[in-house]
Amino acid sequence: MTSFHEPVDTLPVPATASVAPEDVAAYEETFREPRFWHKITRYGRRAGREVTRRALQLYFVMQRPDVPLWAKSTILGALGYFISPLDAIPDLIPAGGYVDDASVLGAALIAVSVYIDDDVKARAEQAMPKWL
Repeated sequence: MTSFHEPVDTLPVPATASVAPEDVAAYEETFREPRFWHKITRYGRRAGREVTRRALQLYFVMQRPDVPLWAKSTILGALGYFISPLDAIPDLIPAGGYVDDASVLGAALIAVSVYIDDDVKARAEQAMPKWL
């Protein structure tokens, strides 16, 4: 049993839904900040409000200095998948192209949810009108 007083870095790393660690590592290399903003700017409206919100929340969580390396790696992998042109479901497919992106981003959000505070949520909400 884990104590509530135990430092977060010593807690077991939560498993992300169906994202294997090797998949996360592969997409970490894909993430580049300019490519992220290009994807949000160009496809944020098409991806939809929820996908865009998830991506922005992850981006802003990653900026926090108190987030451990495992969480940043998970975020980098998810955002790398989001901006990658190689998807399980191509993004250009109407009404379904962003389902896989939403799943990967959602799994990463669950994994790092302890670091999503009101400031992260507010920053994501403030940024969203620029793209939607």
